[in-house]
Amino acid sequence: MKIKRIVANVETQNTSKASYFYGELLGLDQLMDMGFIATYGSHGKMGAQVSFLSEGGSGAPVPDLSIEVDDLDAALTRIKEAGIHIEYGPTDEPWGVRRFFVRDPFGKLINILIHL
Repeated sequence: MKIKRIVANVETQNTSKASYFYGELLGLDQLMDMGFIATYGSHGKMGAQVSFLSEGGSGAPVPDLSIEVDDLDAALTRIKEAGIHIEYGPTDEPWGVRRFFVRDPFGKLINILIHL
C-alpha cells in the first residue's frame, strides 16, 4: 500500500475565506469546490507528508500547516502587502530552511518555508 495524498482539514463555516489566502496570496489552485468543502493544492506533483512535533523548532510554536514554496521572498512580499502580521521570522534555520509563520483567516498558524 502507498499513500497517495495527505490533506489537512480546517473546519470553517466560510470556505470562501480560503480563496484569498491560499489561492491568491499563496498561489494554490482550487482543485475542488462543493460549497461545504473547498480544496486547494497544485495541479503539479506535490509530496504527501505528515509531521508530528513536540515544538516548532528554534523555540517557535508548533505550526498547524507547513507550506513549502519556490520563492519565499515573493510569498513574504504578498503577505506583507496584504497586511497580514508575521508571527515568526523570516529566519534561516540551522536545519537548512528559511521560513516565516503567519495566521490564516481561520487562526491556524502557517509555516511558509523554502529549503536552502
